[in-house]
Amino acid sequence: MNAPTTSPIMAALTDEEFQKIAAIASEEAGLSIPDSKRSLVQSRISRRLRHLRLPTCRDYLQLLSDAPSEKRELVSILTTNVSSFYRESHHFEFLRKTIFPSIPTRLNQGDRVRFWSAGCSSGEEPYTLAIELLKAIPEAASSDLLILASDIDPKILERAKTGTYSPSAVDTIAPEDRKKFLTASSDDDEMFSVGDELRNLVRFRELNLHATWPMRHPFDVIMCRNVVIYFDEHRQRELWPRFREMLVPGGRLILGHSERIHPIESSGFTTESVTVYRRT
Repeated sequence: MNAPTTSPIMAALTDEEFQKIAAIASEEAGLSIPDSKRSLVQSRISRRLRHLRLPTCRDYLQLLSDAPSEKRELVSILTTNVSSFYRESHHFEFLRKTIFPSIPTRLNQGDRVRFWSAGCSSGEEPYTLAIELLKAIPEAASSDLLILASDIDPKILERAKTGTYSPSAVDTIAPEDRKKFLTASSDDDEMFSVGDELRNLVRFRELNLHATWPMRHPFDVIMCRNVVIYFDEHRQRELWPRFREMLVPGGRLILGHSERIHPIESSGFTTESVTVYRRT
């Protein structure tokens, strides 16, 4: 009997290979990959090589040069898509108290209301926002109110579009809201799917934050949480004025718990709450 074959172990990344990988990720998506992340990069590149049946990182770098679509795969494997319903719930409390009360009057006056979940990952953030909007403003379902949900990763967007989640994933949604807005599957896997009311409020789009944005109209609220932490300071500073231009006067930009606009004095924003910024 022949011995089972095993995939060869990828040799450690050379300094040159690591720097080339980091440079491609920065150019493609603005990712900042310091040397401290070398072991993570090594692990994920090694896994990708096994999937592609490539023997060395040199071969992979050649593939990145020959097939631009692989650069999107590189960005996908180097980023961590962590999301959950009601993550950093204080932000949704802020929206309920500060933003939502004025929306019904605006809708009745014929105004359009727009939210943007930038870096939406697998969809938990925009669907949470949709749940909260429908609870606070039942007429939102039939009004000119929409949530744009964007991400650079087409694969994670496909997951978001399916709107299907495990029982543990929806555990942070109140039982009465799960019953109202989600549907439990009749199969043995006991998965939950978001209902049509939620789906109708959300529009998904593949979007690179460091490329041209096709949106023509400004937003009332932009949620870009736990995304810019992946970018270096230069890339972050490029984003602040672009976000500002995509907000209505007085619109809010909401960042993740470890992210800050710096320097705030010249940004065109003022701090309103914990990582909530108001356009001046």
